[in-house]
Amino acid sequence: MNFENKVVLITGATGGLGKVAAREMAARGAKLALLSRNLDHLNALVDELSLNRNHTLVYSADLTDPIAVDEAAEAIMKRFTRLDVILHLVGGWVGGVSVSDLDPGDVAQMINQHVWTTFHVAQKFIPHLLANHWGRFMVVSAPTVTSPRPKGAPYAIGKAAQQALVLTLAQELKGTGVTANILSVKAIDASHARENDPSPRNADWATPEEIVAAMFYLCSEETQLVNGAIIPIFGGGK
Repeated sequence: MNFENKVVLITGATGGLGKVAAREMAARGAKLALLSRNLDHLNALVDELSLNRNHTLVYSADLTDPIAVDEAAEAIMKRFTRLDVILHLVGGWVGGVSVSDLDPGDVAQMINQHVWTTFHVAQKFIPHLLANHWGRFMVVSAPTVTSPRPKGAPYAIGKAAQQALVLTLAQELKGTGVTANILSVKAIDASHARENDPSPRNADWATPEEIVAAMFYLCSEETQLVNGAIIPIFGGGK
């Protein structure tokens, strides 16, 4: 698919997955709006990837703050006048203790990071996709939503709520030309450990390149009926 006339928003752009998504989207001609909390890191990313600054906007925003997200949306629309694809890649994990010993603040942190950022991004940016009568909204989740592991409650709770939000959004988007989907991965293998040091532990890990390939698939015209899907990117292990 040619992205020369597409504007792609990538949140969490400085992470391992966001970096590859930015690189590959730019290689196909997309204009990029890159969001993260740290502007210095965003500028370093642009330099590292040799991105065309005429086709790239970097913006620092706290996505848990609806006002900050609204300001980011205004800046993006002022620069590009349209938006076509949203890759919401803000991530993070908190856990390691049993439910009986859990700090409620850890649960709140995961809800803020996974649910409220998704809610604010969807609420502020989806209307711009609808204005085009075409668009793609994607998040990355994990199979622990339906099969939670011991001592992982905060993350499982946050991701489960995020998934419910995205699946509800997908139902509301039916027939609009805009889709909302979830890519489910066990771990993002940014260091390519599965290839460089294979083991039973990392056999199901997905590289950023594999995840981005699925994103390109979901952006294709052939996937206009793929909406509200949870696409597993794991299962290669023995």
